Amino acid sequence: MDRPRNGQWTGCGPAAECPRGRRALAPYMRIGEAARLSGTTARSLRHYEDEGLIVPGRHSNGYRDYCRSTVDRVLLVRALLESGLPVRLIRQALPGPDDPDGRRPACTDAEFLREVRAHRDRLAARVAALSAQQAALDAYLRDSGMGDSGAGA
Repeated sequence: MDRPRNGQWTGCGPAAECPRGRRALAPYMRIGEAARLSGTTARSLRHYEDEGLIVPGRHSNGYRDYCRSTVDRVLLVRALLESGLPVRLIRQALPGPDDPDGRRPACTDAEFLREVRAHRDRLAARVAALSAQQAALDAYLRDSGMGDSGAGA
């Protein structure tokens, strides 16, 4: 990441996020605004930075500076975290600095893909189990005559 020199702001992260020289093309914001737009907290943004998931720019006074593509990256991080994917895999799944469109994962080796697919398969099995449980409850409610509008609903 580019660091501030002589009090000048020098960048907002990897090329995939905000290439140098495009500062005038994208709005920049402080951590509070980035947190609000991404539906998270400033503390979470700092944690994502500590984990290497995002790389905000820095001012000479140490303030973080976020661009819209970093906020988009945070939204992707949050979605992957909510899916239960471990941080080490999320770090690999995020687009790399050599991907200007931000569409390809940084890592595409066979072991990484195997782990992501295995996680997806575990999620699918959980969804199937939950669907079966829901169907059993629906059948109980229907057979007991309670339906959706019965007592306790």
